[in-house]
Amino acid sequence: MVVTAVDCRGRPGRGTRSPSAGAAVVTGGQGEDEGAYVMRRWGARAGRPVPVASAALVAVCLAVALPGQAWAVRADAPRTGAAGAAAAGAEAAGGYAFADGIERIRGTATTGGAPTLTRGRTYKDRIEGGAKLVYRLDLDARTNAYVSAVAVPDPGSEVGTFDSLKVSLQDRNGYDCGSNESRFGSAEFPRPIAAYAHRTMDRDSSSCQDAGRYYVVVERRGKDAAPGTWDLEIRHELEPRLRTEGPTAAPENWPSASPPTSPGEPRQRAGGAGFADATGLTEGEWTDRIEPGQSLFYRVPVDWGQQLFAGVDLASSSGGGFVISALDVTLFNPMQGVVTSANPVSYDGKQKSADLEPLPPVKYENRFDSDARFTNTRFAGWYYLRVSLSPKVAEEFGRKPYGLTVRIDVEGAPGADPGYAGPPGVFDVTETDRDAAADGRSGAEAADGTMKLVAAAGIGTGTVLVLGLGAWTVLARRRAARAGAPGETGPTRYGPPAAW
Repeated sequence: MVVTAVDCRGRPGRGTRSPSAGAAVVTGGQGEDEGAYVMRRWGARAGRPVPVASAALVAVCLAVALPGQAWAVRADAPRTGAAGAAAAGAEAAGGYAFADGIERIRGTATTGGAPTLTRGRTYKDRIEGGAKLVYRLDLDARTNAYVSAVAVPDPGSEVGTFDSLKVSLQDRNGYDCGSNESRFGSAEFPRPIAAYAHRTMDRDSSSCQDAGRYYVVVERRGKDAAPGTWDLEIRHELEPRLRTEGPTAAPENWPSASPPTSPGEPRQRAGGAGFADATGLTEGEWTDRIEPGQSLFYRVPVDWGQQLFAGVDLASSSGGGFVISALDVTLFNPMQGVVTSANPVSYDGKQKSADLEPLPPVKYENRFDSDARFTNTRFAGWYYLRVSLSPKVAEEFGRKPYGLTVRIDVEGAPGADPGYAGPPGVFDVTETDRDAAADGRSGAEAADGTMKLVAAAGIGTGTVLVLGLGAWTVLARRRAARAGAPGETGPTRYGPPAAW
């Protein structure tokens, strides 16, 4: 079910609105572009019949407008509900905020009895050093399939240069349809790492093109496997095929010069503690604070044809010392595949800067290139920036917050999608996404705010009518009391205020 917000004048809204604007909810189909509003502008005036749906809408709007009520969540307000609980728990433990509603699953050591992953769901598992976990997929012969895994070592645990996470998608004969591996590298401190694998439909290939059973293999690898277990966050999504075949080669020429610094003063915005908790950003400079051992997550909507430029500045600090590979900055695509990482930055107490290398514009045909910057900018959607600070910084410069500035620039106008034969799902940028980025909302906060609006509108129709009529009565009586004068006579009219 898709929930779309409308304001109390019946116009499409931005998902959540401030109490002063008022908000109500209607439901639609599988996607925003497919949904149909079941409540339209009703224009009720005194003396006109009010449809049931209209009464429900008005009742909720009145509940929002009445003093003391607050149904929508402001972007700058403290996090509450599921999103707030996840963020608070992660921040308190210096850990990772898993997706709200995540499902427990247990992968098997072999393909026999492997549990099935379902599209659009997120799962949590744990993996030991040197272990393999297997999951099952049931795929058709039309759509591209993606599975990602985020590995989360415990804070304070040991990791080495060669410790890694590998995700593979295999057919029934053990053939690798696709695989990716992420290593900790020279920044040897625990932080979330992610990798993804995919089955891509290709008319020129005979492998992995059939419908049927496939397997996802998640491996924890390393020269000397680090002790302890890692939590896993696993996602599965599908990408629809194209209506007609497009270009099959990535562009050879594209603008690679970094744009000038965005004008204006930096604004404050606190990063999230996981992919689902990542804070939305738009163009500009954003200031934050990061503690040693902490990882902060941000997300930026990047549409078809657009180019993302990003960099991070770490502020100077008092004291002396030197930490190798202290700051790690990595960009991930909408399926948590690594797009690129900045060169690890060492810290000596002076201000430091880490810039991502220039990326090509997001295009469907980028997937046909071998360069990770191309193949992993293959679709539109939310791109995630993870910023991690080594815990060793605390040993040299003290355990305290350090100033951080995140620089974001998105070049190019949004283009049309490549011609999907079905709903794009997460591989799309909607107006709601752009609003969430502008408001600084994470995916969890956006969903949490939507559910609060659903709860406000989800009470029974009869109850809504009673509440709505009761509210109208109260407002009408208050209006009459304020407007009344000595000697004034005449019946009191009950109904929606005339201005509605």
